[in-house]
Amino acid sequence: MNTRSLYRLDKNDSEKLSLLLTECFQQDPLYCELIPQKDKRNKLLPEIFSCDLDEMFENCEVYADSEAVNGIIVVSDETEPYNPLRYAVSQCFYTLKTLLYLVKEDWSLQTLSNFIKGREYLNEEWVEDLHQEKRIHIVYFAVRPSMRGRGVASKLMKAVLHYADDHDLMASLETHNVKNVRMYEHYGFRLFSTMQKHFTLKQFCMVR
Repeated sequence: MNTRSLYRLDKNDSEKLSLLLTECFQQDPLYCELIPQKDKRNKLLPEIFSCDLDEMFENCEVYADSEAVNGIIVVSDETEPYNPLRYAVSQCFYTLKTLLYLVKEDWSLQTLSNFIKGREYLNEEWVEDLHQEKRIHIVYFAVRPSMRGRGVASKLMKAVLHYADDHDLMASLETHNVKNVRMYEHYGFRLFSTMQKHFTLKQFCMVR
C-alpha cells in the first residue's frame, strides 16, 4: 500500500512508536486481560510492542498522521507478493523473542501462560475464513489520548479506506474493545464474527 496523504515511518521511529502504543493500549481490554497487574503491564508493554514493530516493519506499512506522530495506522497489504517461508520464519522468530522476554521479566510464568492461552487474540487467523486475497488488514490503529477528537483518527482511517476503495480491496481489522465497534461501523465496517477463547475477553472481527 502506498499513500501520499500520510507520513510513512521506518525502523528509526521504533522507540517513539513503542512508547506511543504503550500509552494508547495500556488500558486496552486485551492487554489488561493478558497482563492484569498495571505496574507490570506498563513495564512489559514497551518491549512487547518493540518486538511487534520489528516484525511490522518487515511485513507491513506503518503510517502516522504527520511528523508529530500523534496517531499511527499499520497496514498489511495482502495483495502484495511475499515469500511464505520467509514470512513464517519471521513470525516464529519474533514470537519466540517476545516469549523469551516474558520469561525473563516474569519468572512466575503467569504472563507467559496468558500470552500462550491468548494466542488466538494475538494473530489474524480469523481472516482465513474471509476467503478473500484482495484485502488489506489494519494491524494497529492508535491515536495519542491527548489528541483524540481532533481529526487524527479520521485522517488516518480515511486515507487507508480511500486506497482500499481505489483498488477494490476489502478491509479487515479486529478490536477487543466493544466501545470501538460503533466507531468502526461509522467508517463502514460491519461485524463479521466474535471470538471468545479461554478468557471472558471478546474479539470483534470486522470487515468493510
